[in-house]
Amino acid sequence: MALLLPLLTALALLTCRPGGSLGCALPGSHAQVSRDNLVLLGQMRRLSPFLCLRARKDFRFPREMLEGGQLREAQAAAAVLRELLQQTFNLLHTERSSAAWSPAPLHGLRSGLHRQLEALDACWLQATGEGERAPGMHGPALAIKRYFQDIRVYLEDEGYSDCAWEIVRLEIMRALSSSATLQDSLAIKDGDLASS
Repeated sequence: MALLLPLLTALALLTCRPGGSLGCALPGSHAQVSRDNLVLLGQMRRLSPFLCLRARKDFRFPREMLEGGQLREAQAAAAVLRELLQQTFNLLHTERSSAAWSPAPLHGLRSGLHRQLEALDACWLQATGEGERAPGMHGPALAIKRYFQDIRVYLEDEGYSDCAWEIVRLEIMRALSSSATLQDSLAIKDGDLASS
């Protein structure tokens, strides 16, 4: 829990700074849902990460792509954020993940991710018009997809053990914490990013 508070604080601060513009208004609850998702991930902890040191793996989260300024365009940031949320949702919406964690926080997390995806899709349609689709799989968004594929392979190789799921839970917390940078780049036209 001591590690969670600084992560939540950083997420809150990053999501309240002005940045680029996608040209749409994400609902005011978007940043709160992000914080709630991190809290729920914290509640899903079933065993101490120290018991799982042998199961650690560096999944090579493409953080430099997210934080290094490679996503200068709001549309690219929206594509990567959407991919991150979608892949997290897909991973947590499996039968094996249901067996790994308590139902209440897992359901809450799935629900929060789903709300964020719906809000991002609605924002995208508002910004681009009804006929255009969300950006496809390029560069950073493709890197996010590969990152989650590595997580799936790891879980399978580890036999979906409790320690493997604990390592994945921590990795998802890290990924979602990094998504604050993406949300920062998706400021709405009037600069009120607190609503994202």
